Amino acid sequence: MSTSLIDKIQELKSKRNAVILAHNYQPGEIQDIADFTGDSLGLSVQASKTDADVIVFCGVLFMAETASILSPQKTVLLPDKNAGCPMADMITAKQLESLKAQHPEALVVCYVNSSADVKALSDYCCTSSNAVKLVDRLPKDKKIIFVPDQHLGKFVEEQTGRWMILWPGFCPTHVRILAQDIETARKLHPDAMVLAHPECGPEVRTMADALLSTGQMLTFAGKSEKKEFIIATEQGILHSLKKRYPDKGFYPASDKAICPNMKKITLEKVLWSLQDMQYVISVPQEVRVKAHRALERMLEVLPEK
Repeated sequence: MSTSLIDKIQELKSKRNAVILAHNYQPGEIQDIADFTGDSLGLSVQASKTDADVIVFCGVLFMAETASILSPQKTVLLPDKNAGCPMADMITAKQLESLKAQHPEALVVCYVNSSADVKALSDYCCTSSNAVKLVDRLPKDKKIIFVPDQHLGKFVEEQTGRWMILWPGFCPTHVRILAQDIETARKLHPDAMVLAHPECGPEVRTMADALLSTGQMLTFAGKSEKKEFIIATEQGILHSLKKRYPDKGFYPASDKAICPNMKKITLEKVLWSLQDMQYVISVPQEVRVKAHRALERMLEVLPEK
C-alpha cells in the first residue's frame, strides 16, 4: 500500500470536506481508509448526519444513489462510474410499473439493492437485516410485491408465512456459493458455524446455522462463543471480521464469492475522484422525493432505536 497515495487522499479529503464510505464488500485497503464501513443504507444514513460537503461512496451505483436521496445538499461521488449492481439492473422502472398494473391492490416492497427509479415506484424499502420484520408488520389483507431479489424474498416468506409476488432477480455472486461448497468447508472446519447471507440460494440457506446481513454477521461473530466461522457471502467482509476479531477464525465458503463490481474501486480511483470531483451521482428531484418516501415509510414501520 502506498503511504504517499493515502496521504494525498487524506489531504484532498480534508480540502474537499469529504467523508469516505466503504461497503463491507470493498477491498481491504479501501475499507482501511474509510471514515465509515458497513451496509449500504447504514452508510448513507451515517453520511447524512455528518457536516461533510462531499460523500465519496466506495460501493456500487445504487448505494451512491441512496446517499444522494438522503443527502441531496451534498455532492456524492462514485469513484468508478461502471461499478454497478447486476441484481439492481434486473428490474427496471418500466417492468415494475407493468407488474404493479397486474396487481394494483398490492404493496410494493423493494430491497434497498435497487435503482432510485425502482425505489420511487415502491411503497416501502427494506434491507436484508430488516426485511422480515418489515413484511411481518404490513397489513395482512394486502398482497405484497417484493423486488428484485427472489432469494431474499423467499427467505422472508419462510420467516413470516406471507406469500409474496417475487421478481426473479438474484445476486450473481451469492448464487455462486453452492451446497457442495458448504459441505467442503465443513469438512475442513468441523467446529465452525456457517453464517450465510439471505441472498444465497435455497440449498445454502437451508444448510446455514444463521442467515444474516453483513452488519449482523459482524455483530453475531463478536457475541458468539464460537471461535470459527464459515462465511457464505462476498469475501470482502472477511477483512472486517478478521480485523475486528483477530482471535477468531473466519473462512470463505467459496473462493468464487467475489463481486467484480465491488472490486472496481481502487485507491488510485478514490484519489482521482477527489481530485477531479468525479463521478457525481445525483437523483432527479421528482424521483428523489418519491424514493425518499419509500425509505421514510420503512422507518415509520421500523423506527430506529
